[in-house]
Amino acid sequence: MTLRVSELSVEAAGRTLVDRLTLDVAAGRVVGLVGPNGSGKSTALRCVYRALRPTSGAVLLDGTDLASVPLRDSARSIAALTQESHTELDFTVAEVVALGRTPHTRGNGPLTDRERELCRAAMERLDVAHLADRSVLTLSGGERQRVLVARALVQEPRVLVLDEPTNHLDVRHQVRLLSFLRGAELTVVTALHDLNLAAAVCHRIAVLNHGSLVASGDPAEVLTAALVREVFGVHATVVRHPRTGVPQLLYDFDEYDFDGLDANNAPNDRTDMNAETSSPSAGAAPEGMR
Repeated sequence: MTLRVSELSVEAAGRTLVDRLTLDVAAGRVVGLVGPNGSGKSTALRCVYRALRPTSGAVLLDGTDLASVPLRDSARSIAALTQESHTELDFTVAEVVALGRTPHTRGNGPLTDRERELCRAAMERLDVAHLADRSVLTLSGGERQRVLVARALVQEPRVLVLDEPTNHLDVRHQVRLLSFLRGAELTVVTALHDLNLAAAVCHRIAVLNHGSLVASGDPAEVLTAALVREVFGVHATVVRHPRTGVPQLLYDFDEYDFDGLDANNAPNDRTDMNAETSSPSAGAAPEGMR
């Protein structure tokens, strides 16, 4: 299933958060959004999973404008892991994961045998099966993050939208999750802060700055020392991974001039407005249906 973001703009409180963003994600490919804090990554993703209505432009799924599709129907195709995912109710891990079936069910009927197997397999894949009977309120941040990814997989999406999915994860679980995404044959668009992880897992990388797309392409084409300096305001040496050949960044801490950094090249510290403070969408999907 292909995903296209077409001329997407988001304005709020007199500010342009995303400016005419166009992005194509081919079926079964992983596209990473990278950029400084406040560059528009999360805002763009909110439009994709329909928590935020764009000021202009469209999000197309296999050529169909998502704005014309009922929320429940789009939730059957698109699952999201958001920065605002909260699990403050005293549910067990198994109960939270089962919420991923919400777009596919009517009422509060029990899960089918197939759905129970989906939940079991997702918990095994995300290494949380041993926590199935634990309250989510007792979990660490990393454990909770893995539970929420499992919930998204149980939704059986054809498109995954992930906003900083490696938050709170230790190195082993970061590698495990991203390796799965790379080989899952799902259409994935994800915001990542770690440029080395993005280079390793993403088929293509899109760089945002001040709400605009400044570069897009293969990681080796995009992640250059010049771009990292211009967009992120840091010095880095780019080397090739000795086994895979993907670019990896070695940051030059000794060359980082905090006092003399050109203000035009400094990282953008503007903070994205979240969906609650931006123009709210009248049709934002409930958390369990994203």
